[in-house]
Amino acid sequence: MKIKTLIALLVVALFASQAFANPAPNISFKTIRNTDIQLQNLQGKVVLITFWASNCKSCLAEIEDLKSLYQDYHEQGLELFAISMYYDRPNYVVAASKYHKIPYDIVLDLRGGIAKAFGQVQLIPTTFLIDTTGDIVYQTTGVFNLAEMQTRIQSLLNLPKG
Repeated sequence: MKIKTLIALLVVALFASQAFANPAPNISFKTIRNTDIQLQNLQGKVVLITFWASNCKSCLAEIEDLKSLYQDYHEQGLELFAISMYYDRPNYVVAASKYHKIPYDIVLDLRGGIAKAFGQVQLIPTTFLIDTTGDIVYQTTGVFNLAEMQTRIQSLLNLPKG
């Protein structure tokens, strides 16, 4: 039974890049910088949420692209949150954020409640893009394509392509 479940999860992951519009969960969380965030209060901004772990090679490889997105679009209205998986040790997460000089907010999902709210996220990296009305308009599992994500964000922020 476990092998069938694993195979099913892998098939889902292969086809998990999708565009749709579903309301983002109305959740609250606290960043490692001790900032309280109410996701619903971010309406009017574009929000990128990525689930990751400090021992995930693909997640670590994605950090430079996430930093680039943050630097290019934060002032235009992009908010970016990296949610660490419940099993990731907090001291490893903090050390990784310092080592990689991560400028965007990091959140510890110590009990897995945020991952559960986003549909039981288990595979990482998993990234969600939320539009200015609070709808999830894109989700992908695995390393995202930077150029495609830039185009999506520019479109949501009503920026000229470039």
